[in-house]
Amino acid sequence: MEAQGFEALLNREERALLATFTTPAGIQAFLDGIAYSTEPIYRCPLRVLRERTGHCFDGALFAAAMLRRLGQRPLIVDMLPNERDDDHVLAVYRVDGYWGAVAKSNFAGLRYREPVYRSLRELIMSYFEVYFNVNGEKTLRGYTTPLDLSAFDARDWLASDEPLEAIADRLGEIRHFSLLTPAMVARLAPVDVRSYQAGLQGSNPAGLFKLE
Repeated sequence: MEAQGFEALLNREERALLATFTTPAGIQAFLDGIAYSTEPIYRCPLRVLRERTGHCFDGALFAAAMLRRLGQRPLIVDMLPNERDDDHVLAVYRVDGYWGAVAKSNFAGLRYREPVYRSLRELIMSYFEVYFNVNGEKTLRGYTTPLDLSAFDARDWLASDEPLEAIADRLGEIRHFSLLTPAMVARLAPVDVRSYQAGLQGSNPAGLFKLE
């Protein structure tokens, strides 16, 4: 299903809401205003719109769908941590060749980025200092190449939950890029107290990665 078919499923109020998403920042504002889901399920963009809840995967797919309406390719990228944290999915876009991102997150710093980054790696590295776990450990270690969700159009990812597991599986299969050497990891300092407190501002404790 493409954008036209998706919008045909919407009622008048839902179509009016989508009409207000005229910029990436506007899409981000919608995601910031909905609840963070702690449920271990995936929601397609239609469910996110109607239920007003989602976690980072759901939010990234929703943002990719809305960015597509603005002429962007529906691209998502998975940011990869060490084994002591959750991964984090972004919808990425480009303006005049520069990368930006829209995202739903339980952490304040892992959300929107303006399209000012010259490369995808530069964009991902903008999240490094604010990507940490509940112990204050900086955990970001890599990222995937962008996944174009138009490859799943025939499986109705916009309005059905059925193909979402396949999308998640595909993120695990595509090319991954490492960010740090072992020596860099060994030298990492913990996040400072103020950044820690700022990052957790407004978070839902139930949705935080549980360390043993």
